[in-house]
Amino acid sequence: MSELTLLITVFAAVIATAVWYRTAPKGTMMVGVLCWLYWGASLMWLVDAVAEYSELGAVLFTPEPSDMLNDAFLGLSAVALGLVIWIAALLIKDPRGALKSALFKK
Repeated sequence: MSELTLLITVFAAVIATAVWYRTAPKGTMMVGVLCWLYWGASLMWLVDAVAEYSELGAVLFTPEPSDMLNDAFLGLSAVALGLVIWIAALLIKDPRGALKSALFKK
């Protein structure tokens, strides 16, 4: 029951990849990390969907509305977690030195 989760993470991966490609020469905001996170999540949900399809068959494509809502929340949660990990990586790496200058401002 993860088709909607797969769809949400693939859209996030495509958007992150487009942003990464647009800013690729500079690369100061580490958008590549976000791309890897979302493509990894998309691959995970794809494998899950294939395994589920091998179990359930065509029934997989007629989910209940409550299952779709749960899948949507799970997909949005995966996207939000990816953003949190990316922000943490940005704060740790601090590519522009913004955090360092804010903390050690004289």
